[in-house]
Amino acid sequence: MKKKVAIASDHGGFELKETIKKQLTELGYEYLDFGCHNGESVDYPDIAFLVGECVATHDDYMGIIIDGAGIGSGMTANKIPGVRCAVCWDLSSVINSRDHNNANVLSIGGQSLGAGVAKQMVQTWLETEFSGGRHDRRVTKIMEIESRFIKRS
Repeated sequence: MKKKVAIASDHGGFELKETIKKQLTELGYEYLDFGCHNGESVDYPDIAFLVGECVATHDDYMGIIIDGAGIGSGMTANKIPGVRCAVCWDLSSVINSRDHNNANVLSIGGQSLGAGVAKQMVQTWLETEFSGGRHDRRVTKIMEIESRFIKRS
């Protein structure tokens, strides 16, 4: 069974998000669109939080966030326990983020990537499996570090 995708963008990623939504449908993925729903200005932390929250609370969801550069949304999503958001700019980083790091959220830049490259990145990200093995130990360490800080609050 294919996973579902939580997707959102700020105004800087709105056009690319609309393109990616069409691609998700063509690839047979279900998605939830958390906004924005037009090109009007919104704050990327708000939309990144919604995607991260969905992924962190639903095992069958992966997330895609698109803002101007992808950086701010990635920072925001990674504040949510259980989220491993990768900010990616090329196919190599996309593959690594899934294969080695088991990223469950992808953050990309709507103003720094062309639609063709972004679509290729999204499809590759969705189709790349986590290889486990020695990488599983490392991802577990990432999650253990996160849990140390959750206990302090």
